[in-house]
Amino acid sequence: MKPVIADIVERAKSNPYINAVMREGLLSDAAAALGRMHNVVIEAAKPALISREIIWTLSTKEALVRFPKAKLGKAKITAEGAELWIHGEKYETTDVKTDVEIRAGAEYTKKFFEDASWFVLERQTAEVGRAVAELETEKVYGYLAANAGTATTGDNDGILEWAEVVKLWGELKKLNYNPNILIISPEEAADLWTQDQFIHSFYFGEQADVQRGVLGTSYLGMKIIVSSKCTANQALAIDTSVAAVMLIRRDILTEPFENPREDRYGVVASERIGLGTLRAVAIAKMTNI
Repeated sequence: MKPVIADIVERAKSNPYINAVMREGLLSDAAAALGRMHNVVIEAAKPALISREIIWTLSTKEALVRFPKAKLGKAKITAEGAELWIHGEKYETTDVKTDVEIRAGAEYTKKFFEDASWFVLERQTAEVGRAVAELETEKVYGYLAANAGTATTGDNDGILEWAEVVKLWGELKKLNYNPNILIISPEEAADLWTQDQFIHSFYFGEQADVQRGVLGTSYLGMKIIVSSKCTANQALAIDTSVAAVMLIRRDILTEPFENPREDRYGVVASERIGLGTLRAVAIAKMTNI
């Protein structure tokens, strides 16, 4: 068992929240109770982790990761016998730090845990997982929107039409990128669902999960992601293979919290991530829809 996990389990043994979970969940020890709570946190987080659908994610043990960024070579037309200059592929680098920590917790008095049922404890634990996931999605979406290197505008009528989706897709195709994700708010999704061109473009395959906001893939090759964290009257199209990266230094971790002096006990979920832009022009943003 890793030292950090062993320390968490040791602290959990005296935590009223963990003891209540053991009692109500009929579990034999703190490790089992902590494991059950962590499962609740993860299951609650999954539906809201739309962020991991819209950006390349990479697990790392490093505080900083350096990414090479290729600049394509160029060909030239020369006259017979002329001197030939070679312009091969060159590289730049982008450094991404894992300096963002997201935390959420639930804390109550010891008396609360003495009287709480498993249903209440499970509900509170799940809320912690949902809160972390939603903040991650909000952070990633905001980062992508702020760093979009390709911009275009709609017709400013307040309705997202299929023609505007095609226009946004075309902005990246003109730059030789392959947009595979379209990110929109529920308002814009509602506009599209009233249009036959949009509905008939869909392939509802295994990757679709409409309840989460992950729609099927259209014949444009873009999976459509819908989230309340997206800005209304705005849409993003992304080539996730080259646009940006989210480093995961510490994935969602569940641990007990206690402050005996103030009679506050609970559970905390946290993660440590980093965000970096690799090719800003592979993120296209449409405003004034």
